[in-house]
Amino acid sequence: MATGEAGGLAQTAAVKLSEMGERTKQFGTAIQDPERQRRIILVIVCVALLLDNMLYMVIVPIVPDYLARLESESEHAHITGNFSSNRTQNQAQNENFDVQIGVLFASKAILQLLVNPLTGTFIDRVGYDIPLLIGLSIMFVSTCIFSVAENYATLFVARSLQGLGSAFADTSGIAMIADKFTEEAERSRALGIALAFISFGSLAAPPFGGVLYEFVGKRFPFIVLACVCLADGILCLTVLKPFSSRTRENMPVGTPIYKLMIDPYIAVVAGALTTCNIPLAFLEPTIASWMEETMNASQWQIGLTWLPAFFPHILGVYITVKLAAQYPHLLWFYGALGMVIIGASSCIVPACKTFEQLIIPLCGICFGIALVDTALLPTLAFVVDVRHVSVYGSVYAIADISYCVAYALGPIVAGKIVHDLGFVQLNLGMGLANVLYAPVLLLLRNVCLMKPSHSERNMLLEEGATGLYDTIKMEERQRKKQGYNSSGKCVPVDENGTFGQSKSYSEEETSEPECI
Repeated sequence: MATGEAGGLAQTAAVKLSEMGERTKQFGTAIQDPERQRRIILVIVCVALLLDNMLYMVIVPIVPDYLARLESESEHAHITGNFSSNRTQNQAQNENFDVQIGVLFASKAILQLLVNPLTGTFIDRVGYDIPLLIGLSIMFVSTCIFSVAENYATLFVARSLQGLGSAFADTSGIAMIADKFTEEAERSRALGIALAFISFGSLAAPPFGGVLYEFVGKRFPFIVLACVCLADGILCLTVLKPFSSRTRENMPVGTPIYKLMIDPYIAVVAGALTTCNIPLAFLEPTIASWMEETMNASQWQIGLTWLPAFFPHILGVYITVKLAAQYPHLLWFYGALGMVIIGASSCIVPACKTFEQLIIPLCGICFGIALVDTALLPTLAFVVDVRHVSVYGSVYAIADISYCVAYALGPIVAGKIVHDLGFVQLNLGMGLANVLYAPVLLLLRNVCLMKPSHSERNMLLEEGATGLYDTIKMEERQRKKQGYNSSGKCVPVDENGTFGQSKSYSEEETSEPECI
């Protein structure tokens, strides 16, 4: 009887194992499907961007209060003594404390700014999957250090490590999206989804961190983010198999980052990305104290200041993706319109007297940033496609540098400007900068008018060959010069250099047969 039951259990276990093996095999087959793999890659990248931006902003309600508690515990002996001298001492300590917090917040963007030129070149050489895994690993270590840090030095190390991880994960993730989604409408939609995750991470992290810090403690928010980061890294290993792929061996060598930096079209986009993010980067560290002084705002209002702006940001991404699909030649206009909206909204901020009034211009700023980012990030990939080699690590490293310039200066410079000139002057200056930069995007009209066809790429080849495709094109032009018959008459030459045949893309080709 016992032997029969044991045999039945063994048979049941064998059936279960067989079913599990079959399901695993089906899952492996499913993730190898190109379309499904692209979607899984988009999920992996979006989660990585969400984590990075949540970790960037989750410390806003946690670290200042936590450091203040540590400082008050270590200096409790200074409570006694002369009141006026203590008050002077406290003012000096508060100023020093604000500087420390500003440097701590900016350290991530500063290190990311310094490392990005190197990571961009590294990504171009080894591909996108290994740098993404490296970035997730560093972010996981950084988050764990945040959870156990108990002094300023440890927090500074964790924040700086996050910048190093972001330089790998953010750049390789965005570049991977551009590489996997080659059709312009799909690329705009995929990058729009990624921007939505970035927005959600930045705007939802402060209330997420504040609530968990208040009720559970400092460690719990970072433990949650570390677990999500670990899961994303495991998914990256499972799907991308970064150490077994050899696809990069047959890929072209990317254009060096210094050549991309001097490309006028890329420079215009980089300047726009920096300028449009300055209001957000400069307002985040200064708006809380201004709200307390101007409208006597409560802590919950300060904590929820940016959360309503998430919805217009998503709306801006959605509208731009839809418009880009219908009118792709107007991408420069969507970016310029976004900068005008950002400029006008920045100028309105100092005029607000209540929390409800303040929500309107902040929503306008985030809506405008969504227009600019969603319109110009795909433009960077398109410029690389038509002017250089279609390898995207370095160009999106330049985009990341543009963001980092704004967010590195914000926590350090914004407070000084408010102290010396005033909050009103800060906002007017940022608004004016955005409005004045908007017409510069007119220089992108030639890029946005192009379509991904060989003949139209010639529009940007006035200065000679600048990429793999351009070199091939110049060789074809040399062959065209030999396209004549024995009678001396011109003979049409097609794109492949074949004589006497009609052109398959006659409606697109603008050049005429050449004679010698």
